[in-house]
Amino acid sequence: MKTTLQNLKERRSCRSYLPEQITEQELDAVLEAGAYAPTGRGFQAPVLVAIQDPALIARLERQNAAIMGTPEGKPFYGAPTVVVVLADKSRPTYLYDGSCAMCNMLNAAHALGLGSCWIHRAREEFDSPEGKALLKEWGLEGEYEGIGHCLLGYPAGDLPAPQPRKEGHILKIR
Repeated sequence: MKTTLQNLKERRSCRSYLPEQITEQELDAVLEAGAYAPTGRGFQAPVLVAIQDPALIARLERQNAAIMGTPEGKPFYGAPTVVVVLADKSRPTYLYDGSCAMCNMLNAAHALGLGSCWIHRAREEFDSPEGKALLKEWGLEGEYEGIGHCLLGYPAGDLPAPQPRKEGHILKIR
């Protein structure tokens, strides 16, 4: 198994997936990593909705593509699993909490040998009447904001190599 620091440095967004579904154990491990992300005052504002139903994924993808301005686009890149990260807007740190959950899941996926990618526009999706109807269908009452979609699957090919880090983005003040 790779070390944590190696995983953090090597993880890259995957934009091409095999159609094979990930295992239940892999999904559970990624979701557990998201659930254990740090949250403001321990309130655990994020909600993780794991979707493996192809019809629902296609529905969300169409809505996401339309928001992006490319209605025929495929912003989910064929990923067989999409985890929607939502967060309870009543918590002052909800956006950061949801972002931490997303990052934990992306890094856990890489550690397990899965491909992953953070896809935006979930805020717009779940602010729409269609998105609000889905939240209600899923039993989520209250004010939730879509933080993002975590794509999961087996990579169809190699991930890009890490680029060198830019100069000047780390300062040490002593």
